[in-house]
Amino acid sequence: MTAFHFFNCAILTFGPHAVYYSATPLSEYDTLGTSMKAALVYLGTAIVKLVCLANFLKVSENDEFDPYQESLKALIGLVDVAGIYFALTQLTHRNISQNHKFQAVGLGWAFADSILHRLAPLWVGARGLEFTWDYILQGLEANANLAFSISMAALGSLMWLRRNKPKTLIPLIYICALIVATMPSITSYLRKKLDWHFPEVVGFELGSSLVMAFISWQLFSACQRRSS
Repeated sequence: MTAFHFFNCAILTFGPHAVYYSATPLSEYDTLGTSMKAALVYLGTAIVKLVCLANFLKVSENDEFDPYQESLKALIGLVDVAGIYFALTQLTHRNISQNHKFQAVGLGWAFADSILHRLAPLWVGARGLEFTWDYILQGLEANANLAFSISMAALGSLMWLRRNKPKTLIPLIYICALIVATMPSITSYLRKKLDWHFPEVVGFELGSSLVMAFISWQLFSACQRRSS
């Protein structure tokens, strides 16, 4: 039963990444190399963030919401934006379109995040004798992060790679990118300041990820129509 619970949670956490790759044109254009490069960039940014957090953030004795610490954490979190910028603009890619490039980068970014932050807790906790919903919720949270990562890559593609975009959409693109980049601080505020429980936070992440994915898709489609 414990192994069955672990495999179920692992499939829920990592399965959507494989489904997304195989169900979209990414597999047809062989963009796996691009996703792997983006995953390596994510690991590099994670190390940079870890060093910054260790040097500039103090260890809190309680779990209360500290505006200064959370603002500093959000500022350090913008390293992810720099990492996605590097992955989109500086890495060498196969001859693929912008549409496939940002999806491959976002997919690799989300998969690396799930491996780094969720594989060990699943292996240690989901194989325990006592059943808990926390690891199923972590799998759902990974799905929300997949949508956020692809949305962030799409917005980054619009900001840095597409020049002939409508000027009226530029502020909205940057606002959406800022919201996605600061989502960890937003969820931290919900947990610590508003005392939201983990299921409520995951529900908010799932709902907001779908909204941001829809908005990003609409923005990307509008900019594509403009260029054509």
